[in-house]
Amino acid sequence: MMTGGSYTTIDNQNVSGSVPSVPDPGHTTVKFAESNLQTFPPSATQGKISGGSNPPRDADDTFSGNGNGSTNEPQSGGWLHKFTVGAYKPFFDVDTSDVVDRLKESLFPFRGTFTEKTADKPDLYGPFWICTTLIFVAASIGTFVTYVAHKWKKQEWNYDINLVTWSAGVFYGYVTLVPLALYVVLKYFSAPSGLVQLFCLYGYSLFVFIPALCLSVVPVEIFRWVIAGVAGFMSATFVALNLKAHINSAGERSILIIASIFLLQLGLSVVLKLYLFTVTV
Repeated sequence: MMTGGSYTTIDNQNVSGSVPSVPDPGHTTVKFAESNLQTFPPSATQGKISGGSNPPRDADDTFSGNGNGSTNEPQSGGWLHKFTVGAYKPFFDVDTSDVVDRLKESLFPFRGTFTEKTADKPDLYGPFWICTTLIFVAASIGTFVTYVAHKWKKQEWNYDINLVTWSAGVFYGYVTLVPLALYVVLKYFSAPSGLVQLFCLYGYSLFVFIPALCLSVVPVEIFRWVIAGVAGFMSATFVALNLKAHINSAGERSILIIASIFLLQLGLSVVLKLYLFTVTV
């Protein structure tokens, strides 16, 4: 051991258990065998991704627009298509001007040109909102009239929720079940008509009852009967005249069918008068 200055050095030869130094045998060259692996995806240039190579295509190109007439949305066919929203989308694709013109047409029942004007594009938008508006108007007007009548006689007033449910059942049920039954009858007599066309016709035929319900606030019973009768007559005439030309192909039974349609609309006005146009305290 040697000590020099502040440093101490140890002689490696005098240290027991020291590992002798191994001489450097020189650099060893390692060679790798050439791999037989192939590049994926295969390309014309080995070891590089060719700029002209295309990505792999799926087996089903339904969702890809390849310019061959395919769209971005899969087309569903068969009867299952009737349970999709897209099946009814065309019947709600209508402009405001179209709806306004059809509402005006329903107020002139003697023209009988409604079915001709809506044959190419019948809609369900108008009938849906007409029925919804009738339910709201019937509930609000009926509630207001009964409230005023009870307060006038100084009696206790309670809100009747059944007025809303009853109105919804009448209007939605009538505009759905009656056209459906008429569709079956006309098909039986070999005079078939479009089901959506019938829904459209009956839906717009109820529009006249909206102003009639508003006028029912007048507390005069004879006036309410007149309003209900005029509204029912206009609605019945509107439906009967627009279906007359089509039902005439049914032969001798056409008169009976038209009369039944007319009387059924009048019956609806009587029901509305008894349950919506009448205020009992």
